[in-house]
Amino acid sequence: MSDFRVVIVDGGYDSYDRERAELEPLGATVALEDCRGDMAALRASVADADAVLIRTTPVDAETIAAMPRCRAMVRYGVGVDSIDLVAARDAGIKVANVPDYGIEEVSDQAVALLLAVNRQIPRRDRTLRGGGWDFATPEPVYRLHGATVGIVGCGRIARAFRRKMAGFEPGRVLVHDPVLSDRPDDVEPADFETLCTASDYISLHCPLTPATHHLVDARVMATMKPGVVLINTARGGLIDEAALADTLDAGQVRGAGIDVFETEPPPHDHPLFGKENVVLSDHRGWFSEQAIADLERKAAQEVRRVLEGGDPVNWVNP
Repeated sequence: MSDFRVVIVDGGYDSYDRERAELEPLGATVALEDCRGDMAALRASVADADAVLIRTTPVDAETIAAMPRCRAMVRYGVGVDSIDLVAARDAGIKVANVPDYGIEEVSDQAVALLLAVNRQIPRRDRTLRGGGWDFATPEPVYRLHGATVGIVGCGRIARAFRRKMAGFEPGRVLVHDPVLSDRPDDVEPADFETLCTASDYISLHCPLTPATHHLVDARVMATMKPGVVLINTARGGLIDEAALADTLDAGQVRGAGIDVFETEPPPHDHPLFGKENVVLSDHRGWFSEQAIADLERKAAQEVRRVLEGGDPVNWVNP
């Protein structure tokens, strides 16, 4: 009989050989329970779990109360806003995430979205495929050289984004991060208001918390430099999406590149879907074959540390 039962909540990866390679030597069985947001199925599947690996299904206090054996929960990814961290801590469950995967991928996506919006690439592609040929395009395109780039947040992904944007030689790079302790030498610290009013391009790289929910709302967008391009590869809830749609129509925001949405998947009548000056992707900024391998292996290693009697490296509810 195995010593531990580890439950993977929500499928989505081709195999779970990496998790089994890390955990089966402990005597653990690894079970995939594809709950996909079904709370009743979730509670049934984790009732006898010693550890849980989570993708998207939320874990609330009621679920945590129904898993008395659980010692560890690890999120496949960075954000843990879908887990009741306080209830988990009170139950003695150590919650961890994987903040150090997909750094190159998400920063690549932010740069790609910025370029696609600024150079009007999707619009020109659609026009050409439709039989058009208008090299004297009326849509505005601006050079990045000499521009002001604003970065909200200064974590791993933000710093990788800054490194990649350096090749375009912006004139200024402003960074706002209220908890920043070590500032890179090649950026200027700025308060949020200054960043918004001065930046030609703004890229969001901060976590979603109660304080940052709708950080970019109608009031903030009204203060932004006219013609700004807004990029979000962090969390959808950072932006008031209805207000963004209105601001795009008004021309205050010239364009937006959005990889994340407040509700995922977004509804078919989402206000951004009909906007020509928006480039959208389906929360795939993190993705590459290498990133998946890193994510699965590192998540399983966190579970292993706890089952062996230790603490996770990326412990979020100590």
